[in-house]
Amino acid sequence: MSSRTISLHDDAYRRLKAAKRSPRESFTQVVMRAVWPERTLTGRDLLDRIEREGALLPETALRAIERAKKKDRAPEDKWKTRWFSRRRS
Repeated sequence: MSSRTISLHDDAYRRLKAAKRSPRESFTQVVMRAVWPERTLTGRDLLDRIEREGALLPETALRAIERAKKKDRAPEDKWKTRWFSRRRS
């Protein structure tokens, strides 16, 4: 059986190592156990689902989100000081 050498970031290596069921399990076995989605969901898929099934959230949740958006304000500008505003005028 042929093999390949790959490079991983340290955090990916730690996750892969932590996924081993036993010290004797190889990284190949860990990867082969992994479940990979057959196909990723696209924006078109999401729009098709909404057209077919309707909104993904109940109407009450959507209204609550809209109310929260209306109340949302930009955060205070921490770089703007009173001293700086007075000097500019």
